[in-house]
Amino acid sequence: MSKTVIALVGRPNVGKSTLFNRLTRSRDAIVADYPGLTRDRQYGTGRLGSKPYIVVDTGGLSGEQEGVDPLMAGQVKTAISEADAVLFLVDGRAGLIPADEAIARYLRQFNKPVYLLVNKAEGRDYAVISSDFYQMGLGHPFVISSAHGDNVAEMMESVLADLDCDDDADSELELDAHPGIRVAVIGRPNVGKSTLINRMMGEDRVVAFDLPGTTRDSIYVPFERAGQLFTLIDTAGVRRRKNIKEKIEKFSIVKAIEAMESSHVVVLVVDGSEGITDQDLTLLGLALESGRGLVIAINKWDNLSQEQRDKIKHELDYKLHFVDYAKKHLISALHGTGVGDLFKTVTAVYQAAMKQVSTSDLNRVLEQAVLDHQPPLIGGRRVKLRYAHLGGLNPPRVIVHGTQVDKLPQAYSKYLMNVFRKAFKWIGTPVMIEYRVTANPYENRKSNFTYRRGKSETQAENAFLKRKKKKKPTQKRRTSG
Repeated sequence: MSKTVIALVGRPNVGKSTLFNRLTRSRDAIVADYPGLTRDRQYGTGRLGSKPYIVVDTGGLSGEQEGVDPLMAGQVKTAISEADAVLFLVDGRAGLIPADEAIARYLRQFNKPVYLLVNKAEGRDYAVISSDFYQMGLGHPFVISSAHGDNVAEMMESVLADLDCDDDADSELELDAHPGIRVAVIGRPNVGKSTLINRMMGEDRVVAFDLPGTTRDSIYVPFERAGQLFTLIDTAGVRRRKNIKEKIEKFSIVKAIEAMESSHVVVLVVDGSEGITDQDLTLLGLALESGRGLVIAINKWDNLSQEQRDKIKHELDYKLHFVDYAKKHLISALHGTGVGDLFKTVTAVYQAAMKQVSTSDLNRVLEQAVLDHQPPLIGGRRVKLRYAHLGGLNPPRVIVHGTQVDKLPQAYSKYLMNVFRKAFKWIGTPVMIEYRVTANPYENRKSNFTYRRGKSETQAENAFLKRKKKKKPTQKRRTSG
C-alpha cells in the first residue's frame, strides 16, 4: 500500500527541520538557529495511531537567484511534486511578510492540498498570532509549536483525515530500516561526494555545488540497481579541527561519523588533484575505527596530467600500504568514468563482510597457520592456539582461544589476519582478531598436599635411595692359581 507523502515547505529558519524531527520522532535533521541549514531533501517516516506517513524536509525558499539557492529551490520543487500534501510553515513571531505571500503564490501552481502552519506560537494567544495570515487565502491556519509539540498531533490528525489515509497498523515502512546495502560516502569538503551520489543515482538527488560545505546533513538515499537495493548516504565534508569555526559544522561532522557507523560499506572520496592529504588519512582512520568495509575512490582523475597520475599512484602505494586490502578506483564523478565499477566492488565487499564461515573451517585454517609459523615463546613457554570460532560479521570477528594468547605480539595477530583474509576471501573488509585465555582447571582447586605429608614423602624417598645405594653389586677379585 502506498504511504501518504507530506512535504514541509517555507522560508529559511521557520522550524521545518524541528517539525520534521518531531513528526518522525527522530533527530535525523540537524536543528539550529541558523538560516539555510537544510539544503537537500531529507526523508523520514512516522505514524499517528494506525496511520503511517512519509515526511520530506526541504531547504528554505529565499527567492535568491544566485549561488546555491536555485539548486535548493529545485529540490523543493521535486519534493512538492512527489507529495500528496504540503505543510507550509510561517514564523508566527515575525508575522506575515512579502516572502511568505510569494511562496503561497508559488505553491498554488502545483494544485496540491496546502496546510498553513503558524509556527513558534508557544506562550502566545493563538487568535492574535494567526489573525494576519488569513489574508493569504489558504484557509484556517494551524497554530503550532514544533519545538514544544503544541497542537502538532491535532494538526496531523486533521491532515491525515482530509487525505483519507488508510489504516495499516501492521505495515512496515521501509525508510525506517534503510533497506539494502548502506553505503556511506565520506571525504573532505568539495572533493565531489554529492556529485558522485548524483552520478550513481542518475539524477540530481542532492545539491552539488562548487562550494565547500554545501552538504551539511547526512542524506539517506534509497534506490535499486540491477535488482539490488542500496541506500547511499551523502555526508558533510570533514575538515581539520582547527579550521572548524561554526557550531553547525561540528554537528555535521558528528552526523558523518554516525553515518559511517550505521553503514555496511564506506567509500572514501579523495581529490586526485590534491593527492593524499593528512585529513584524508584522518578520515581513513575514522573509517577503520568503524570497522566497516572500505573502498577508496580517487576523484577528478580526468583532469590530471600524466605526471600527476604517476605521483598519486606512488602516494597510494606509499601512504595507504596499511589498507592494502581495500580496492582503489580511479574515477570522474562529473563525467561518470569508472563509477559503474564502484557498484561491483561495493557489492563484493558487502558480501565478503557478511559471509558465514563454519567453525571447522576456521580451525582447519588456524591449525595450518600455526604449522607454517609457530607463535613466539613468551617467558620461555610456547603460546598454544587451541581453537577458533566466528564471533560476528561486518567486520568478520574471529575469536581465538588458547594459553597466553593475550600476550601475543601485534605482528603475529597481523599474520593471522592475513591468513584468514586470504583463506576466506574477506576482501575490502578489516578482520578483527580477539583472544580468549583458556582457564586453568586446577587454578581454584584446593590442594591436599600438607607439610607433614610432604615431609614423610621426602623421608620415604631418601630411605629408598639409601637402600638402593647399599644394594649395589660388588665385583669379585680374580685369584691366580
